[in-house]
Amino acid sequence: MEYVIVTYPTSRIVNIDGENGGKTNQVLRVDAGKHQFDLGSMANYTPTFRKINVKDTTVLSPLEIIFNKKGA
Repeated sequence: MEYVIVTYPTSRIVNIDGENGGKTNQVLRVDAGKHQFDLGSMANYTPTFRKINVKDTTVLSPLEIIFNKKGA
């Protein structure tokens, strides 16, 4: 089991491989390997998605995946 934290200025649903995986700014569990992360259809964020290989994480040291507001 691996751990990520998807950061964004506000709370949003995090899609992991097209499925609801939790919310931004919380530690989320994922299987090891490549995953695609996005924040849904209201595309007011950048980048549009992140495809990342997740490995060697712990609950105390999750991989940080950063999204920003468009125009910010």
